[in-house]
Amino acid sequence: MSKAPIKAIKAVKTDWSHVVLVCRKCSKKLDGGFGEDGDQSLRKALRQAAGGGKGRKASIGVIEVGCFDLCPKDAVVAANASSPGQWLVVPRGSPMAKVTEQLGLTART
Repeated sequence: MSKAPIKAIKAVKTDWSHVVLVCRKCSKKLDGGFGEDGDQSLRKALRQAAGGGKGRKASIGVIEVGCFDLCPKDAVVAANASSPGQWLVVPRGSPMAKVTEQLGLTART
C-alpha cells in the first residue's frame, strides 16, 4: 500500500488589516437591518463601510461564524478577531461609523 506524497504547506497573501467575526444565526434572524437603507446584513454593511471588496482583496475580512451562544434580541453579535475578549452586541439600525469604531476598524495612523 503506497502513501500519497505529503504536500507542502503554503501561505496565501491577503489585503486584510482586520478580521471581524459575525454571528450567522443572529444575522439570519434579523434578515437585514443595517446599512444606509437598513436592508443589508451586518456582514455586507461592514464590508461596504470598510471600502468594499470581497475575498482576499478586501481591506477587512468579515466572516460569518456559528453561534456565539449569546443570542440577543433584535441585534447581531460581532467580534474583532484581534480582540477576542470583547464581543459587541450590535442593535439593528446602528450607525456603521459607530460600529466600525467600536470594532476598532478605524484607520491606523
